[in-house]
Amino acid sequence: MTLTPDAPLPDAQAADTPGTNTLGTDPTALPAAALSAAIRAKRISCREVMVAYLDRIGRFNPTVNAIIALRDRDTLLAEADARDAQLARGEVLGWMHGLPHAVKDLAHVRGMPSSLGSPLLADNIAPADSLIVERMRRAGAIIVGKTNVPEFGLGSHTFNTLHGTTLNAYDPSRSAGGSSGGAAVGLALRMLPVADGSDFGGSLRNPAAWNNVFGLRPSAGRVPAWPSVDGFVTQLSTEGPMARDVGDLALLLSTLAGRDARAPLSLDDAPGVFAQPLASEVRGTRIGWLGDYARALPMEPGVLDVCRQGLAALEAVGCTVEEARFTTSRERIWETWLGIRHWLVMGSVMPFYQDPEKRALLKPEAVWETEGGLKMSALDALRASNLRSALYQDFLGLFTRFDALVLPSAQCFAFPAEWTWPKEIDGTAMDTYHRWMEVVFPASLSGCPVISVPAGFGGAADLPMGMQIIAPPRQDLKLLRLAHAYEQAIGPVLRRLPPLMQG
Repeated sequence: MTLTPDAPLPDAQAADTPGTNTLGTDPTALPAAALSAAIRAKRISCREVMVAYLDRIGRFNPTVNAIIALRDRDTLLAEADARDAQLARGEVLGWMHGLPHAVKDLAHVRGMPSSLGSPLLADNIAPADSLIVERMRRAGAIIVGKTNVPEFGLGSHTFNTLHGTTLNAYDPSRSAGGSSGGAAVGLALRMLPVADGSDFGGSLRNPAAWNNVFGLRPSAGRVPAWPSVDGFVTQLSTEGPMARDVGDLALLLSTLAGRDARAPLSLDDAPGVFAQPLASEVRGTRIGWLGDYARALPMEPGVLDVCRQGLAALEAVGCTVEEARFTTSRERIWETWLGIRHWLVMGSVMPFYQDPEKRALLKPEAVWETEGGLKMSALDALRASNLRSALYQDFLGLFTRFDALVLPSAQCFAFPAEWTWPKEIDGTAMDTYHRWMEVVFPASLSGCPVISVPAGFGGAADLPMGMQIIAPPRQDLKLLRLAHAYEQAIGPVLRRLPPLMQG
């Protein structure tokens, strides 16, 4: 269900007084848009919603460790009461009015710890909100806590020495993915209505795939970042929405997106378009299947089989699927990625690296990225940027033949949680902590919008897997409409709940 900010509310007179739940169902089971409509129609109070979500967090979070820095229950209930009082006066802040929300721990929330998963920042209290938090508060969200991340967001496995490891919603012995691992698990176990995340190299996509939810990496500039040290250079990472259905994903994007003058490369397009109904005709859409780069990328057995189920769902809604190939080689994509990654990570970690005592507390991967950046010359950085531009042209060439491109969202299924990262895939050694994630790097480098959609379950342990659908530059709305149509064909996949919930 998609709810526009000015849409008439269903059953608006169902209950005149907040505090009487007339839904007949657990509010945590509802899509966020439907729950929003019910709150505004006074069919359930903000307090009742808060109680339901806090109880659910209390039930599942001790097992999976997705939500950290959880705020005091009485304080949160008082804030929910204040939202109910606003409703009683006829005041509605926005579609998130009264919805509990936990912010990814790479974004700042005023007055709350902003640790980035690092012991070096354990006592760091944010003096102000990040821009996306400003926007969600303005839409009525109540911030309940943060979602866990790997240290500095490095790596697609959510563990750190400060808060511990976040465990997979479908198998708590496995990794949740990352860096938006806490967000994905919080969604999958219905501890959050929607979630925000961020994506440098797959952080909105890999955890979404492994927890059977949706994650959207928007077009470059669609969701502006603030505070930001350099709004011109640091454009490889972007914040974006995660949700259990595409309608909720688009609705949260309508809140997060939109130009802000402090972010010089942010897009001017009006974000309200994402809150409109997504139903559209996708018959005849041309899909290019990139697969494993013609057997160049190692894949765990079963990954491609599950993605072919997803391709069949696209065909079921009228799309045509053909094999596609990058002209840029796997080696050149990796070279591009590594140069830009070293350079940008070095910029954020350097203040800690320069202090020997603090350097000793950094995770090895952060040190490795920083030292890789220190070995680069200005010409090396320029070459990496030039290679990225060439890859972008490769994408444009593919989009003359195809309307969208599809890849797996990961090269392996969720691995054991005690691992730091998988050292091999299908017999091929992985020589860095992110080599096993090469499949997500092209979309990151292109700046194109890309969504991870659930594809099905498979592999030896019958775990979730997703696939990436990539649209041409700035065609986020067309991508969401295609994903919405696809969603209609995968009902059994989406209805498969985590075993923790079934128990």
